[in-house]
Amino acid sequence: MNPFEKDVQCKRNDAIDSGVGFLVSFLFFAFMYVIAVVIEFVAR
Repeated sequence: MNPFEKDVQCKRNDAIDSGVGFLVSFLFFAFMYVIAVVIEFVAR
């Protein structure tokens, strides 16, 4: 067995961390899209 597998620093679930990372990046790009739509709407 790998010695690093015996002494794990963080026992949190990786799926939760990856889900949070996906959600944060999705919300960021959605926010950028909303800003672009608002700017295009105001420019008309």
